[in-house]
Amino acid sequence: MTFLSLAQTAMELGLISSLTVLALFLSYSMLNVCDLSTDGCFTLGAAVGAVVALAGHPYLSLLAAMGAGVLSGFVVALLQTKMGVDSLLAGIVVNTGLYSINIAVMGNASLLNLNRTETVFTKLKDALTGTLLREQYKLIVAVVAVVLVIAFLSVFLSTRLGLAIRATGNNPDMVRSSSIDPVFTTIVGLCVANAFTGLSGCLLAQSQKSVNIDIGSGMVTIALASLLIGNAFAGRGNIPLRACGAVLGAFIFRLVYTIALRFQMPAFMLKLVSSVIVVLAIAGPYLKGQMPEWKRRMLHKSNTSDGTEVV
Repeated sequence: MTFLSLAQTAMELGLISSLTVLALFLSYSMLNVCDLSTDGCFTLGAAVGAVVALAGHPYLSLLAAMGAGVLSGFVVALLQTKMGVDSLLAGIVVNTGLYSINIAVMGNASLLNLNRTETVFTKLKDALTGTLLREQYKLIVAVVAVVLVIAFLSVFLSTRLGLAIRATGNNPDMVRSSSIDPVFTTIVGLCVANAFTGLSGCLLAQSQKSVNIDIGSGMVTIALASLLIGNAFAGRGNIPLRACGAVLGAFIFRLVYTIALRFQMPAFMLKLVSSVIVVLAIAGPYLKGQMPEWKRRMLHKSNTSDGTEVV
């Protein structure tokens, strides 16, 4: 039962954070843009969603959070396409500015409490009263959100605009020569990606019934690690399969996190755990490819040391 409880917690958090992983899947894997504004955009979605929910509009909060994410993505895209700012620097600049904006959205406070606020989670919990699924309301909301986003990505990336976005990530010069504006495709891609990030932040805030100004801290690292883990399972498949791989990567990452907390690892060590997972995910394929060479060298040294001549 303890393992099942850990798995369910990891699945709930993993599915919610996988929306950010899918956002990175679109911007990083498809568009070839590393958007470092993810942390601030995630918090922005959480803050906007919380404020709208506190005003008595739990369903509208989801759309508002996605709209805030679209605006964030638009600014990042505008900086790098129209103002000549490097994509990495554009993300850093926007992420820095969003800290002040998020504080302002939260009413000059660093914490918002949603304990007595109606959210999409409480709405579903009330609707499931008297059924066996009443205690699974968080998981149901997360599953529905992830399924809808994966379905949208599968359809969107198969349209002419989606194919143009993928082509922009592969070869912007070719796209430009084909009379397709890479500026437009970049703007659309980043706006859609950040909409998913904002939605992810909103759902996490409503799930935890609170918003902290640091709720999005390290989210870009978590999403990148989850995406790289997912690529190990479905790196060369079609879009739906790769998207499902990204979700699986988010679940695995959160499961490691949950187990680490279960074994009473200090909270401040979790950042180090994230960094180690990212390094292993990035370096893993390279190290795997180097294994035959290392084995050959070890065999050569072994044969040389015992006097055996190696031909």
